[in-house]
Amino acid sequence: MDLLTAVGGVAAFCTTVSYFPQLRKCWQTGHTGDLSLLMFLVLAAGVALWILYGVLKSDPVIILANTVSLILLLAILYFKLREVVRRK
Repeated sequence: MDLLTAVGGVAAFCTTVSYFPQLRKCWQTGHTGDLSLLMFLVLAAGVALWILYGVLKSDPVIILANTVSLILLLAILYFKLREVVRRK
């Protein structure tokens, strides 16, 4: 593995695992009141575009990291949308 791939892999790991604490909190409490729905929707769209970028560049690190990130973001969005619907 070359240095460039290693740096990308570590960066991908850090940004991907950063979602776990928030998802864990959502899972445990069921509350997402302090989270911005718009921010998470825009972030999910951006991550989806990163996946497309990785596919177009044939870069497995970008594809894998952003796919995992998108799954975690979608889980957080599930909790957020569930709370928004319950408030109505």
